[in-house]
Amino acid sequence: MRSMSKFYWFRPGFFRAISCLPLFGLLAGCKAVVLDPAGDVAVQQRNLLLFSTALMLLIIVPVMALTVLFAWRYRQSNVAARYEPDWDHSTHLELVIWDAPLLIIICLGAITWVGTHLLDPYRPIGRIAAGQAVAKDAKPLEVQVVALDWKWLFILPEYGIATVNDLAAPLNRPIAFRITSSSVMNSFYIPALAGQIYAMPGMETKLHAVVNRPGDYEGLSANYSGAGFSGMHFRFHALSEHDFDAWVKTAKTTNNELDRAAYLKLERPSEDEPVKRFASVVPDLFEAALNMCVEPGKMCMSEMMRIDRRGGLNLKSAWNVLPLEYDKYTRRGAVLASARSYLPPLCLADDDMATLSAPRADVVSIPEAAILVGSGMSRPGAARVSQSLRH
Repeated sequence: MRSMSKFYWFRPGFFRAISCLPLFGLLAGCKAVVLDPAGDVAVQQRNLLLFSTALMLLIIVPVMALTVLFAWRYRQSNVAARYEPDWDHSTHLELVIWDAPLLIIICLGAITWVGTHLLDPYRPIGRIAAGQAVAKDAKPLEVQVVALDWKWLFILPEYGIATVNDLAAPLNRPIAFRITSSSVMNSFYIPALAGQIYAMPGMETKLHAVVNRPGDYEGLSANYSGAGFSGMHFRFHALSEHDFDAWVKTAKTTNNELDRAAYLKLERPSEDEPVKRFASVVPDLFEAALNMCVEPGKMCMSEMMRIDRRGGLNLKSAWNVLPLEYDKYTRRGAVLASARSYLPPLCLADDDMATLSAPRADVVSIPEAAILVGSGMSRPGAARVSQSLRH
């Protein structure tokens, strides 16, 4: 018979190497930022996670231990083990089986309900750190966030600056994020600061947080959004007041201005975008991006909703929908129609309306039979829709 020592698994040192394999699992915790956050909101979320895990381990650990114990005690070779084939009930065992998990579930439900309300991302924070409440006169730092393809745009209206893939905030000052997206859904996430929150086109989500420890932290999109998703990262700098003022001053020294034309150019899909800074930002740019009306002369979603709330435009509204195309395709460069077409706002200057009402090659001629006639309304005299209503 050939010696078994020739097989690899019996060679000296093999089991020593196998015993070291679990140590490689520790490498996954080298950057366990979720368990070592820099902001109070993330700290509370971390504590909630640890407490919930500890509660669950109160059941999991004994069950795993008893599984091994029972398998060893009642093995086939242990003839001394107690054997009761007719046993069918134990009040004490039933209490342990049902009461212990029930108490764990009640505790988990209670801390989840409390934590969900206290850590609601839409709720302004009430404390800077444990035992340190937010001052009544404290003014949060407002940060307007727009998820673009595939980069992050940050606007600080208080300072009139904007940055791409770079953000800073002073220590121990509440931060109020207003978040939206230009085309598809993303997820705004700074693990050291707070939990993730979705960024959706045409909608605004909010996040309140604070950073207590200086450092340079990673921010990312936690929701797949296309080809450039893997490079959709940014840096978040937690700075002292002096260093934050210097960071703002650096942004203001650039000659870049973020107006609507620059935003529309920045909005185009691009991958691995470098850091950019803008010394000035046109007013209400975030509101225009939120309402999907950055293009000059385009009707905003807020105006559409006001029109709908007041009953709409009757028959004219039927023609309004004809030239529409989905914004997400237009913004990503895949225009479905021969040219851009969208609804103009109703409150335009005469010169702007005259420009929008100029003849266009892509106007659709509506057949006579397709004209809609509302109850009590006269039939239109012409089959061709007015240009001023069809942009």
